[in-house]
Amino acid sequence: MTEEKPTTSDASPPPPPPTSALTRGLEPAGRPAWIHGIAAVIFLYLFVSSIKVMGGGLKDVGDGSTWLQDIFSFGNNPIIALMAGVIVTAVVQSSSFTTAMIITLCGSGQMDVETAIYAVMGANIGTSITSIIVSLGNIKFRKQFRRGFTAAMAHTAINWLTVAVLFPIEWISNVVTGKGAILRFSEWVSTSINLSGDIENPFNPIKWATHPVTWIFDAVTSWLGNPVTQGVVVAIMGLVLLFFSLYYLVASLKGALLSRLEGLFRSFFFRNDAIAFVVGVIATVLVQSSSVTTSLIVPLASAGAVRLRRIFPFLLGCNIGTTVTGVIAAAASMTPDAITVATAHIAFNVFGTVIWYPLRAMPISLARTYGRLASKSKRNAITILVVLFLVIPSVGIVVTEIVTAIIK
Repeated sequence: MTEEKPTTSDASPPPPPPTSALTRGLEPAGRPAWIHGIAAVIFLYLFVSSIKVMGGGLKDVGDGSTWLQDIFSFGNNPIIALMAGVIVTAVVQSSSFTTAMIITLCGSGQMDVETAIYAVMGANIGTSITSIIVSLGNIKFRKQFRRGFTAAMAHTAINWLTVAVLFPIEWISNVVTGKGAILRFSEWVSTSINLSGDIENPFNPIKWATHPVTWIFDAVTSWLGNPVTQGVVVAIMGLVLLFFSLYYLVASLKGALLSRLEGLFRSFFFRNDAIAFVVGVIATVLVQSSSVTTSLIVPLASAGAVRLRRIFPFLLGCNIGTTVTGVIAAAASMTPDAITVATAHIAFNVFGTVIWYPLRAMPISLARTYGRLASKSKRNAITILVVLFLVIPSVGIVVTEIVTAIIK
């Protein structure tokens, strides 16, 4: 007896075409991709503008008082100098601004070179706070928050681990020999190079593009009169705009546009580690702020458009790219101390790349662990930040004071 073949009506329907894990169940019906594209561009522009608005307002606060100089004046303890760099960078939302200011102060003789090197290390840590703040915009959505927080913590892990390796070397060699190892290396390099040219105001495309938004915020708050008060209000408004634009940027990326962006980022910008690294360098050189470039990757990571293993070399490239502003500042002053500090900043980030790219499993593992913990509870996320930016520095200050007293 021959086996009866099933009729067409009885046959099982063909399986649906495979969908990306990023877009499965997320694509709203009835909305064409171009609408998501336009929305994503608009909110991306507002997102970048919000960072510039917030940083501009906080910079006005700093310009209206002497708090920046006051913080760095307590740099006798290396941990305090380190944390001064962290705090200033966290407040102004730009390590480029902090390092340029440090180099300028050093070039004018208001800060010694060794203190400046510790402060530059702190600036590298402080710049990672911006991306952490950005990741908190998705704290209500557990899966997205875990991805975004993990990407932000990858940058934090790179910079903290680099400090954990190089800071003791610099500090101990300075205590024992009177001059830190990185300082000696930077002086040796700076004597063999010759910076020339007058590049005090290089063209900044991000600053130019976001000028209309920053001008509007300044104009709206101009009636306040007091520059410090105006700066505080502008910074708060910028923070509100940041969370608003981030929320809707991620929402746009979740739509039909995400499937196309996923292919673009994976096939071009993040096709391999080398390209991702170069993109990080070039993007940061163009915008002159690693806070901006590292923050831009958080929404993409939250949406799942880019994987952490490709984000990692991009972050290393951002760290290299942010050193260009320091070189420009040193070229403007052309003093030996300024050039030495700019060289130390480059050396610090190059050493960090050389150390942690081969050992990338460690910072990536730490970032994923922190991301999982933070996504389980808001309390865990707050605890992680308190331990990293309050407990560890406080313990470091006590330890360095004790060790210095014993050695001396």
